[in-house]
Amino acid sequence: MEDKDFLQFIANVKKMTGIDLALYKEAQMKRRLTSLRVKRGFQSFSQYFDAISKDKVLFYEFLDRMTINVSEFFRNPGRWEVLENKILPRLAKQSPRIKCWSAACSTGEEPYTLSLILLRKRLEASVLASDIDEGAISKAKQGVYTDRSLQDCPKDLVAKYFAKDTLSYRISDEVKNRVTFKKHNLLADTFDSQFDLIICRNVMIYFTEEAKHELYHKFSRALKPGGVLFVGSTEQIFQPQQYQLETEDTFFYRKMG
Repeated sequence: MEDKDFLQFIANVKKMTGIDLALYKEAQMKRRLTSLRVKRGFQSFSQYFDAISKDKVLFYEFLDRMTINVSEFFRNPGRWEVLENKILPRLAKQSPRIKCWSAACSTGEEPYTLSLILLRKRLEASVLASDIDEGAISKAKQGVYTDRSLQDCPKDLVAKYFAKDTLSYRISDEVKNRVTFKKHNLLADTFDSQFDLIICRNVMIYFTEEAKHELYHKFSRALKPGGVLFVGSTEQIFQPQQYQLETEDTFFYRKMG
């Protein structure tokens, strides 16, 4: 009975939002959403769905829980160093203006990290940042962060590009203006093309193998030849050539051709 209730919930969410929860790892997703439903005092997923379809606050909380908005500036700093010192200089030789996409950008730390590096390198670039969660995007556009989010951000960049309030840091317009945010569902929406760099980190781990496989194909098609896909530290692609990709460095994959 409980399984039927959850499957109906998945079908209802897909009808209402276009988000297909069946493409996420079921045990993980079900555990996470069950704890949220119980915490909010709903006996069943059908009751919970009725509530989220009427109450925006509950709906955005559901999206937040589903998409796990955990992010920091310069997460895994060593990989960002490789991007700054090896990948971007090569891409700059290939394209006078580097076209970048931060996919599933959460609350903005990742695209703003990229923007900070591009400013430091004085590189011409456009940065698209997208996420399925409108709540996360509106937080990203505000550009206000805690010191925890900034623990790996180089101190000189914090001093130069952030204004400190009492309990938070506000990112400067110079960094913000380089990033364009939009709502986008990786699993359902079409992708733009001719990207030099796509960053999609710590998101694939929530998807089924089939969904992952399809996404790698879509990312590859969205890249220019010589363009790079930068993935998270738990998301190594073991046979990149099946997606017309080759390893350029750990967690960086270059489009062949």
